[in-house]
Amino acid sequence: MSDTLSCPVSGSSQPLPEYPMTRAAECPMAPPPAVHELRAEQPIAKVRIWNGTTPWLITRHADQRALLTDPRVSNDDLEPGFPYVNAHRADIAHRAPRMITNTDAPEHTRLRRMVNGPFVVKRIAAMRPTVQKMVDDLVDAMLAGPNPTDLLTDVALPLPSLVIAELLGVPYQDHGFFQDNSARVLDGSLPPEEAAKASGALLQYLEGLFEEKSAHPGDDVVSEMAGRVKAGEMTRSEATHMGVAMLIAGHETTTTMISLGTLALLEHPDQLALLRETDDPKVIANAVEEVLRYLTILQTGVRRVAREDIEYGGVVIRAGDGIIFDLHAANWDPEAFPEAERLDIGRPARTHQAFGYGPHQCLGQNLARLELQAVYGTLYRRVPTLRLATTVDQLEFDHTGTTYGVKSLPVTW
Repeated sequence: MSDTLSCPVSGSSQPLPEYPMTRAAECPMAPPPAVHELRAEQPIAKVRIWNGTTPWLITRHADQRALLTDPRVSNDDLEPGFPYVNAHRADIAHRAPRMITNTDAPEHTRLRRMVNGPFVVKRIAAMRPTVQKMVDDLVDAMLAGPNPTDLLTDVALPLPSLVIAELLGVPYQDHGFFQDNSARVLDGSLPPEEAAKASGALLQYLEGLFEEKSAHPGDDVVSEMAGRVKAGEMTRSEATHMGVAMLIAGHETTTTMISLGTLALLEHPDQLALLRETDDPKVIANAVEEVLRYLTILQTGVRRVAREDIEYGGVVIRAGDGIIFDLHAANWDPEAFPEAERLDIGRPARTHQAFGYGPHQCLGQNLARLELQAVYGTLYRRVPTLRLATTVDQLEFDHTGTTYGVKSLPVTW
């Protein structure tokens, strides 16, 4: 049985802890111990972030659901007091156009309507045969290649890139370019000017793609947005920035969930056996929800700011106060998920908040679910002897981005 199952859920905290907090080295997939202590003792607490400001940290599942749907809580990153993730995000907030990621209704409603169509359940479901073939082909290639190998480069990286390229209409041969630059945009350890350079490269790339799709439209998201720009429904700047956001989000997070999810299952062989021995789509779908809950890879929290004074949970959040919602803490809240530290693919886990909650919930969640269901429902059955080719303590975990994950996942069979 993995040590992950016995990870501590308490730890020492300081009067005003720094956020994001440090994970326990022996439990790299669990929330930081100090987060558990805050959730139990001070679920609405002040923390200090990179620029010295002190937003509120919300750690309980129920509190997050209440506040993430409160109209007094704003997603507008131009509001005074907004708790930016890092200096790069603070810089681009004042240069980027309004998007679904940084606006409130009614502007958010308008912009989301512009891009929501390709991500609705029916259209994503129609992609299932295509995505399944991609997974089968990647597993075929992995089995025909060297053993041991790196699951990250064989499956976890190429699948989301193939899928998002297909959906957006981006040439897959450019995947190295957008993978590298996306990683640099999200790497909080880099100087802001390097992240800005990567952002600029992606924007320039999307500008060129929009030119091409405007002249020669296809059946893809970029062509659809180019049509909306021609119709005057959205600006060119809105479309290109939204394209970059979808390109980054469309592969970075799913890549991590494939590799880190596989590691979590390998570390819980009883749960892996249940998944490996079934072809029931409902069991596979529920397993995906539980792994999403258990890992909750976003480690910098969902960021908001109070537009008005909010009296809630025995405290007063003042207008202009930043608010951070730690989704992993909520998804390990024992009041919402008993024995939350235990990975249990039979658990009813759909109420997790790995994709956020409320009107700003992740646009691409249906696509992510489809990809993960295809991988989790295929890889372990086709490669029943899959196992780590190293030990967990030898793996290099990456905590520099907005998500956490592994830099490689050596496997054998």
